[in-house]
Amino acid sequence: MKRQKRDQTERAFTKGYQAAIAGRSRSLCPHENGTARHQWLNGWRESRIDQWDGLNRAAQVQKLSQYQLQSQPH
Repeated sequence: MKRQKRDQTERAFTKGYQAAIAGRSRSLCPHENGTARHQWLNGWRESRIDQWDGLNRAAQVQKLSQYQLQSQPH
């Protein structure tokens, strides 16, 4: 069976979260407007908040992988 593609908004959130982990600026968001941009910025913002709260990169990657597992259809 083919694997379902992930929702684009979920992918945008994940990519934004990963961009912040890598230290990239939010001005580098690849989306011009719309829901994908909103979700990318939400992911970026959540990652930065996690950094400020003391999560290191390894903990952030683990949190992101848990988020992805929870949002997959069963």
